[in-house]
Amino acid sequence: MNDNNKKEFKEIKYLLTSTMRTKLIITLNEKEKNLEILRNELNKPSATILHGLKELENLNLVKKSNKYYYLSSNGYMLAINMIKLIENWYSIDKNVDFWKNHSIDDLPEKSLKNLYLLKNSECIIADTNDLSKPLKIYFKLLERSDNLKIILPIFSEIHLNKIFNLLDKENLEKIQILTSENIFKSIKKSELFEKIEKNKKIKFTTIKKDLNLFITCSNDFITITLFLKDGYYDDSQMILDKTEEGIKWGLEIFREYEKKCEK
Repeated sequence: MNDNNKKEFKEIKYLLTSTMRTKLIITLNEKEKNLEILRNELNKPSATILHGLKELENLNLVKKSNKYYYLSSNGYMLAINMIKLIENWYSIDKNVDFWKNHSIDDLPEKSLKNLYLLKNSECIIADTNDLSKPLKIYFKLLERSDNLKIILPIFSEIHLNKIFNLLDKENLEKIQILTSENIFKSIKKSELFEKIEKNKKIKFTTIKKDLNLFITCSNDFITITLFLKDGYYDDSQMILDKTEEGIKWGLEIFREYEKKCEK
């Protein structure tokens, strides 16, 4: 950790150890406000708010002009990073079992830092009444898609059949599948490959290393399934996000791996 990062970490830590300091930074990130507005929004007495503001002014994070308080440039940058950190915590905590039980080694470092983009995602979990619930929802999503980018870490005839059958749909534009060389060899040897070998709607790219994440991106959603920490693929839990932010997060991962592809 370099000196700048250490300084920023200490400042964020200092802010987060006080509810008042945290709330002041977040609310002033919206726009400049006077004491009366802050008192009404935070529902705290003036003395408490003024004490917090003074602490932030001493750190050069907040400035005052004509009775209005606003964030300095340093305060604004710190607010952005602090909000991102809080949202990352929220995103992880929201689906804590998914992130705790699975290997995240193949997720790029940048993507892990930007988990806040998945704050509106949901985790689809298989239950005793429907063990294939995530898979059924995944296949329904595929049916409605006209453009797909898939990081495929497994050889599964069930998945491949469903994906390849999409090629018969008139509204389908393109399917891009990024997979490991080992998985692609298995696909080429299967009877399924003869069906799609000359189809211009589908494109395969390969990477040398084996993959430990299954990500599907479309214009309307992303899904993520991962491997358990013991190395087994787990399709009993699936993260689904239909927001613009979530889709952007998934596409960034696809592009990151695409840069490493052989062909």
